[in-house]
Amino acid sequence: MLADVHILKITEGGAERHTVTDLDRLLADETGFVWVDIPHCDDDAVRLLSETFKFHRLAVKDCQERNRVPKMHVYADHVFVVLHAPERGERGHVHYLELDQFIGANYLVTVHGPNNPAVSDAAAERETRAARGRIDNGRLRPATPAALSHAIVAALIRNQEEYVELVTADVWALEQQVTGGQVTEPEAFLTDLFRARHGLLSVRTMATLSGALYSHMAQLSALPDGHRASVDDIADRFTRLRSITDGQREYLQGVIDFYQSLLTLRSTVVGQTQNDRVQELTVASYAQNEEVKKISAWAAIFFAPSLVAAVYGMNFTHMPELEWAFGYPFAVVLMILAGMALHWAFKRRGWL
Repeated sequence: MLADVHILKITEGGAERHTVTDLDRLLADETGFVWVDIPHCDDDAVRLLSETFKFHRLAVKDCQERNRVPKMHVYADHVFVVLHAPERGERGHVHYLELDQFIGANYLVTVHGPNNPAVSDAAAERETRAARGRIDNGRLRPATPAALSHAIVAALIRNQEEYVELVTADVWALEQQVTGGQVTEPEAFLTDLFRARHGLLSVRTMATLSGALYSHMAQLSALPDGHRASVDDIADRFTRLRSITDGQREYLQGVIDFYQSLLTLRSTVVGQTQNDRVQELTVASYAQNEEVKKISAWAAIFFAPSLVAAVYGMNFTHMPELEWAFGYPFAVVLMILAGMALHWAFKRRGWL
């Protein structure tokens, strides 16, 4: 709704608040410049951008839709810029808060979103609300739309730096857990590590792409000389932020590598212990097999005499050798020879 739109006429004497009905008159006034801050790009806001400012339809469409990466388009009388700021969500999710800017000679139009419904309006309008507060208390007196844009983007970069600071605090806590041996749940710990890494990568991506946009903007021939210094300053700030993020990302990677080394070492120790245990079981199994061989061999040796005795002990009437005088000595000798033969055979095979 246009009732939520903030309109300020900024001159050397200060800033005055106005409504949408005053826009045509304010834009026709050559003194100072107009700042229009649109919290949500609804249908009314689209008509305002298209009919009052007559912005290009593709630029207006970019304000309606979520843009995944920063972008910049140069038009005849203004520059359109899309930037992002990070906002921490649940379970390590990083929300991209979008801020679109139309920077003209006598106006600055800022458009927020669209953002995830989980993001509060206070977070989405953080930079522009802070700029309005500084203008109201006299701490900010921008002379041009480019100067005001510089102040807003500088605040956005500070918020990105604060996000990196939050992630860095998480990284330090994770490092203390590793070095202190306090990691009790490896899976949850690894999740926290990679969430921190995701946060740093998100900010680094924002800083890298945004810095490239402002570096390109500084090369524009149509850029007024007075604005080139502020554009260069924003590009340098984004470059510095990228360097800070790279340093923290390398620091985090060191923590990840150290923890992975610990996991590898522990896995090696566990594997070695398991191998030793398997070897012990193998030796015990081999010794048991040898004992079984010996028992089986002696059982077979003693079974042969038992078999002979069982046969000659049968009380059948018509058995051969019942009346033989050498029957008993023959049976005894047969028992001994059978046992000796089996003993020799098992001994040769290594069972005894």
